Amino acid sequence: MTMASTPSSDPAVPEKHGMTPIAVPAQPDAIELGTEPLPGASVLESWHSEYGSVFARNVGIATLTPFLPDPATATGTAVIVAPGGGFMSLSMENEGWDVARALAARGVAAFVLKYRLKPTPAHLDDFAAAIREMLAGPIPSHRHDPATALGALDPQIADAHAAFALVRSRAAEWSIDPERVGMVGFSAGAMLTVATALVGEEAKPAFIGDIYGPLTAFEVPDDAPPLFIALAADDGLMDPSGFPLVENWRAAGRPVELHFYERGGHGFGMYPKETTSTGWFESFASWMRMHGLLERSGATSA
Repeated sequence: MTMASTPSSDPAVPEKHGMTPIAVPAQPDAIELGTEPLPGASVLESWHSEYGSVFARNVGIATLTPFLPDPATATGTAVIVAPGGGFMSLSMENEGWDVARALAARGVAAFVLKYRLKPTPAHLDDFAAAIREMLAGPIPSHRHDPATALGALDPQIADAHAAFALVRSRAAEWSIDPERVGMVGFSAGAMLTVATALVGEEAKPAFIGDIYGPLTAFEVPDDAPPLFIALAADDGLMDPSGFPLVENWRAAGRPVELHFYERGGHGFGMYPKETTSTGWFESFASWMRMHGLLERSGATSA
């Protein structure tokens, strides 16, 4: 649940903490996914800046934005990137565009998923009040009920499935191996990533990354994809008391790697910080390399 939620007391967080409305940026490369407009979405999509980054909210129409690598270095691997924001906003820059650019620099085709969100108040001050009220209650890791969580994500899972369908349908055009399309998510986006791997037959990510998402237990099938997890011990929103998701993945005999950083807080994403959590992306890239995902695939047309 990353919603510019990194605590302001953290000295490594960028100085600007207040929400400031900004114009909706031009997104000429964004591709509409064709999922239905979110029911009850009466407020237009709006954007704001906070923590030196930009966020979208009231997203009613899902899109996917490609960040393609240089053809000379393209590996054929692709990753759908799901930013976080508690399903009330999306950290489009820190957990979306910046991640996608870093992946593309390593020869991986990246696609930022702007999935549909819960409606929030039109005025930014009212939205901020709604966030404060939510954060005053139980932290997400304590109110996350695995029995109902997946069903509550039906619109977002539909968006993820549509994203996978789009990427695979244009795999030849984008020099992608359709068998090497994975997904990485942050906070709420991590919850969506895990759900996408566990629900339905439409997506089936080849591999997934769960970056400071819930580690709640789920029933894990024996064909679950390899899983990479990164989380900080001082995460005030997830506050893990154990690692049941890791245990479930291992019990199913599926590959899983956990990076549990001493410090980093919540929402570290691609922010440079004086904590080892800043190294999560290099670890993720090394993990992908270990699985052969940064070697050029023979299935691409490049």
